[in-house]
Amino acid sequence: MLKVIKLTKEFQSGDNKVKAVRNIDMYVPSGVFSAIVGKSGSGKSTLLSLLGALDKPSSGTIEVDGQKITDLSDSQLISYRRDKIGFIFQSYNLIPNLTALENVMLPMEFAGVNIKPRKARAKLLLKEVGLTSDKSGRRPSRLSGGEQQRVAIARALANKPKLILADEPTGNLDSATGKIIIDLLRKLAKLENTTIIAVTHDNEIAQEAKIIFHLQDGRLVN
Repeated sequence: MLKVIKLTKEFQSGDNKVKAVRNIDMYVPSGVFSAIVGKSGSGKSTLLSLLGALDKPSSGTIEVDGQKITDLSDSQLISYRRDKIGFIFQSYNLIPNLTALENVMLPMEFAGVNIKPRKARAKLLLKEVGLTSDKSGRRPSRLSGGEQQRVAIARALANKPKLILADEPTGNLDSATGKIIIDLLRKLAKLENTTIIAVTHDNEIAQEAKIIFHLQDGRLVN
């Protein structure tokens, strides 16, 4: 569950204060796939950084699964990002010298999970995202863009996060593959009972989401 109340982020630009995010209220239940849409410069990236605890707001609160992340210390935020949040990027960001299976296992290794259970979960997740077992031993360079994004999604789910943030997850894919990936995210939100939020400029892709947030000049609009 994600709950955002009066979230604001200001930047100093010379003598002026710029509000990149303005008094945003959001609520997304667990198990729901939602989307944030808006033009370039609307504040999507800033909002995503705030939700992912990569940046701190000027005011307002962010609550994930009953925990106010805006109250956490810097050291607590490091653990929170590792254990409670999954990130999916447009460029996949897979480790090139690791296999698909090893890429998915990596976050669990950082979290201190023993090799046997982390390998078992990685195999399960790759199966859930539809990557065939014969491809789990391949490195990213031997996978298509859609297959690499499936691995990236499985990796984001590795530590059973309460919130997954996807930044233009279909940006490097053709429209047909992009539709498949969005359908997959929607299915996985329910299957893993996690809140998934995708940032996209593509309204057609966003229409697949259960909840759509429209961002304009840092504000949510109808």
